[in-house]
Amino acid sequence: TMSESVASEVVSAMVGGMFSASALYPLEVLKTRMQAETKATKQATNDGSAETNESHQSNATIVENGGRSQHDEDVLTDTMQTPTQKEKQKQKQKQTLKEAYQHAASEGMTSYAKLMFENEGGITPFYSGVVTSAIQSATEKALYFFAYTFLKNGYVDITGINNIGTASNLVLGCMAEWAHLPVTLPIDCVTTAIQTDDKNRGAFVLMANILSEKGIGGFYKGIQAYTVLCLKPAIQYTVYEQVKKIVITARRVQAKTHGQRDVDDTLSAAEAFFLGMVARIVATMLTYPYLRAKVMLQSTYGNAKVKPTIPQMIVEQFSHGGVWGLYQGIGPELTRGVFSAALMMMVKERIGVVVRALIDGPARERPMPGAE
Repeated sequence: TMSESVASEVVSAMVGGMFSASALYPLEVLKTRMQAETKATKQATNDGSAETNESHQSNATIVENGGRSQHDEDVLTDTMQTPTQKEKQKQKQKQTLKEAYQHAASEGMTSYAKLMFENEGGITPFYSGVVTSAIQSATEKALYFFAYTFLKNGYVDITGINNIGTASNLVLGCMAEWAHLPVTLPIDCVTTAIQTDDKNRGAFVLMANILSEKGIGGFYKGIQAYTVLCLKPAIQYTVYEQVKKIVITARRVQAKTHGQRDVDDTLSAAEAFFLGMVARIVATMLTYPYLRAKVMLQSTYGNAKVKPTIPQMIVEQFSHGGVWGLYQGIGPELTRGVFSAALMMMVKERIGVVVRALIDGPARERPMPGAE
């Protein structure tokens, strides 16, 4: 039934989303941090975002001490420098580290990860906000698939067309994406704030800070990017569903050729994993510049008095770094995103089979009237 189909999709998507988000979270942190790094942060600072743009410095200190211990260097600094000189030295160290992070972001995720590991206390920053991210992913996937399955079933009931085309799938996917944003975008905003916060404040402190500074609207920074980003999951799941349909159809044809009557309409774990990877790559490459712009609005330009529009940010990044400027951070995003989608779809397919079996089991066990 329709309710059973929706329940199966929601439960399997929620479990799959939480599992994939938790397993690959360090790549999520790398992706977000690298996206937020930009050489254009000076303008945002001039607009009133000085605190936000001093990213990552409080977690690490660069000390060039010529072989002296940290304690000796601190004593020497306190003895020889006036408060003004010490403040200038501190600002210089912060600027040096900021430039090091910017350079590492332009080199790739390996360099950036190494810099984080060396300067921020090992692996700890790679798991900052993992619980919030898991909740966000589970909520997002559950609501998306609830809306998508509900809309798809409604479309079939209204039109009588079981074979939904690519264009219709894209429209249904976009509608499903917008359906979950009122709930999931605030969680996404808090997760981004945790990942890019230079003071290691907790989720509740950051939520209170956002609410006090910007009100409810502060939780919806970057929503304008979803005019395009709503296409990402729509493209991803449309590609997945269309290719899955081709695979199932080919399987049925092959079974019919060999005289087999029963055909498995589900994908194997390996098939779901591979199709999930392909679908995510296509969707990510088409929408990534807008994804990076959304992260920058939530972090780099979060407290700026005058925020640029999404197109202005894309043009700015292109002028500073060319095509690579638009796709900075694409490495961890593709790696995380591809494996996340693949794991999520693989787990979803398997969990879906179990859920459907639990729902259908009692009905199948009851004998039909007149049956022996």
